[in-house]
Order: sequence, then C-alpha cells, then structure tokens
Amino acid sequence: MDGHRIRVTISAYSDRKYLMMRYVDPVTGKVKSRSTRTNNRREAERVAAKWEAELQEGRYREPNKINWEEFRDRYENEKLASLSGNTLSAATSAFNHLERMINPGKLLALTATELSRFQSELRRTGIEETSIATHLRHIRAALGWAVELGLLAAVPKIQMPKRAQGKTLMRGRPITAEEFDRMLTKVPEVRPEDSSVWASYLTGLWLSGLRLEESTVLSWDDDAPISIELTGRRPQLRIYAEAEKGHRDRLLPIPPDFVDFLLKTPPGSRRGRVFRLNGLQTRSPITPQRISRIVSEIGKRAGIVVNKGAGKYASAHDLRRAFGTRWAARVKPATLQLLMRHQSIETTMKYYVAQNADDIADELWAFRSNSVPETPAQRATESNKLARPLDKSAASAADTLPQKRRQKATITAPGSSQYSGANFQ
Repeated sequence: MDGHRIRVTISAYSDRKYLMMRYVDPVTGKVKSRSTRTNNRREAERVAAKWEAELQEGRYREPNKINWEEFRDRYENEKLASLSGNTLSAATSAFNHLERMINPGKLLALTATELSRFQSELRRTGIEETSIATHLRHIRAALGWAVELGLLAAVPKIQMPKRAQGKTLMRGRPITAEEFDRMLTKVPEVRPEDSSVWASYLTGLWLSGLRLEESTVLSWDDDAPISIELTGRRPQLRIYAEAEKGHRDRLLPIPPDFVDFLLKTPPGSRRGRVFRLNGLQTRSPITPQRISRIVSEIGKRAGIVVNKGAGKYASAHDLRRAFGTRWAARVKPATLQLLMRHQSIETTMKYYVAQNADDIADELWAFRSNSVPETPAQRATESNKLARPLDKSAASAADTLPQKRRQKATITAPGSSQYSGANFQ
C-alpha cells in the first residue's frame, strides 16, 4: 500500500448497528470495511481518521496477518515504554513464557484454548498460582490493547486461577517481632562487612512499610522520586507518580516510630539516599533484585518460613506485611489503606486487617476474671462459694441491718455486678 493514497470514508447501512468505515485496497482493488462502533458522525470521523493514518503509515495489519513477534514489538514500544520498569519487566517475563511454551505464530493464534493450554503448561512446571495469575493478567492487557487498535476482534476468554477453599494468594505472611529479631541476629552471617548498614535497612523496612523498590530511592533530597518532607507540622513522605505503584503524586504521613528512626540521622548527613546499600567492591548502589535476594537469604538463615508449600522464607515484602498487621490493630481500615498506599480497600482488608490469633486470644482471656461462668459445673462452683457462711463479725453486722438492706447484703464478685446464689441457677 506504500505510494498509494488511501482514503477512508464513512457509510451508514440499514442492516448495521453502527456507522461503517471503508476504503479500497490499492493493491487488490477490494473494499475493506470496519465498524466505527458509534452512531455519532463526529466520533466516527475521528475513528476513521485514525484508521486512515495507520494505513498510510503502514502500522495497520489485518488480524489474520499480523504475527505475534511484530505485535509484541509494537506493544513494548508503543504501550509498555510509557509504564513503569516493573510493569515492563513483568510483561516481558509473561511474553517469554508464552513464546517458550506456546510459540504463537500469529496474534490470532492466541485463542481461549491455547491460553488454557498455556496455563496448564505453567502449572506443570511448578510455577506458583500467583505467578500464573500475574502472567495471564499481562497477556490479557496486551490482547485488550490489540482490540483497541483493531488488531483483534475481541479478547479471548481467559480462566484466571481461583483459590482453593482455605488457601490464599498471598505468597508470604506477616512476620512476628520475635522473628524480626532473629533476622537481625543473622545479618552479620550474610553481610559481615557492612552488617550495621543492613541491620539499619531491615529496621527501616519494618518501621516504614515501604515497598522494596521504594526504599531504594527514598532520599533526603527534595527532587528525588520519594523524599522526606520535614518542613510541615508533621514529617511526611513526598512521592512522585513515577516512583509509586498507583502512579499518583502523594504527600503522606510518616509513622511516628519511623520518624524517630529517621531523625537519628544527624542534620549534616541528611542528603542523598536514606538507605545506602552499595556493593562491597563497586561501591555502586545494589539493584533491587540483588537487595531482594540478600534479604531473603537473611530470612532463610533465620529459619523463618512464610509459605511452607512453596518453601519460601521471609522477604522484604513480609516486613511490609508485618507493618500493615501491626497498624491494623491501631487504626481504621481507611487510615491503613492510606499508610499502605493500596489502590483498593479490598486489598487492605484482604491482606492486612486481621489481628494475630494470639492477640485475639489475649483479648478474650482478659475478660475471664470479669465474666459469668459459662458451664453448669462452673456455675455450681461459683454458687457454692457464694453460699459459704459469713464469718461471725460479718454475720453480726448483717443482723443489725434493717430487713430490706439485709436482702441487698450479698457478696460481690471481683470486678463484676452483685450476684447472689440464685443468679447462677
């Protein structure tokens, strides 16, 4: 079609729901048409103009002609390039798995059947259900983009992994304070030459709830992606959109114990990165991937298993989970959502707003001394205690009371209302 002028026109047909756009292929002479998916003339003209530009520039391929390799290249350059590095990395991993296991020749080959087979192949190799779900989400997003560009008629149906009853999609769990202390004791075994730096880093994760990637760019400098703001009434975190999972500029409060941790840094040293995790040889900042492996190795040395089925040991994200769990017992869900920077309150409720079973048990047992006996045997025991005769002095004093007041002279259980033996029958 190069060298030929293509003009897309709009037509209305009585048997079609929407306005149609069409052009004559200068090579074959055949009429090509597509729906504009609108009855608004002005909107249809905009859609037609976009299609015409794609045809003129050679960027459009009919769905049955564009191959997977070409589509992937376009998606990575036109869509993923504008997203975060983490998104690009995750999508790339999903596409690599797809090519290795399915190897689709054309985009149109990615049918519901093939994607179901892909899911089965992923599971057969032992990949976690959470990772399978992540791969499928990225592939579904890519196919949705293909539909927007007219490269596919519709996104094939994808059956996402579902949790079995009693299981969770969480890869880890919140670690306890005792387990955190064990991690600190193992830091010198993993990083003997800069153990104090890494112990400080782990403490910062424990107190801040920051994601690992966020912690690597946390800075005292105002122009950093994530910086510490000390000029207001209370210290705050200033997070720019490019460094935040929700892709929004935010100004958020800092938990008081993390503030205390930060202010231990002398004023003259408050510049650059807060956590200076550098290579021992290169003295350059360590990558987030390397940091993640080091923290996980510390968790492994401490023997803290957070997912028995997967054989997973405590990681940096489990410190974040612990932060959320601690604050869940202190603040409202909406406040915790803000602290954790979750886009959805469902995420907050699902993963973090749940007190530890031991905490709940402690709360229940705290009422034991003030509660009414629950079983017949307990009630009989309490009745016998209350039916024991008063000592002589108490009996004499009771005899001197008027009849009405004597009826009220009953024994009071510690911390409770007044009870007589009849109350427990």
